[in-house]
Amino acid sequence: MTKLADYQPLIEQIRTAGAYDLVAIALVEPAENQYLLKWKYASGNLNDRFKKVTLQTGKGIAGMVFKTGKPLLLEDTSDLADSANLFNYPILIFERLKSMGAVPLWHNGRVAGVLLAGYRGSSRMTEEKLHYLKQQASKGIGELNGKELMLH
Repeated sequence: MTKLADYQPLIEQIRTAGAYDLVAIALVEPAENQYLLKWKYASGNLNDRFKKVTLQTGKGIAGMVFKTGKPLLLEDTSDLADSANLFNYPILIFERLKSMGAVPLWHNGRVAGVLLAGYRGSSRMTEEKLHYLKQQASKGIGELNGKELMLH
């Protein structure tokens, strides 16, 4: 298991450099016949409630990014986080995020986690800020080397 020290200084640095309100990492936990994701590390969080939630692939923000292997940009989360969708997006609710982006964290050609950054104000996450997140993820974070599978 990767130690907290491997990830925490990096996400603190990303949060400061990108002026994000929150940066968090969800990592895959192998489970029988499926993958589960858990938010493991955070910087700028209001509380740790979202870390208690286990996400299935395809569910929630981390689940969608993990399943598709593609970044996700939500400039305004208010449409998404209505009362019917509340339980699908615990990190938005618990951390009061109004604008966020998430990118896959790659390791040896597979998605191994999700890097999320967000703001508690609407329309603050931009394509440029999402691009910065992608750059950070591609460098590798902690034990994750950032290498996507290249098909030629």
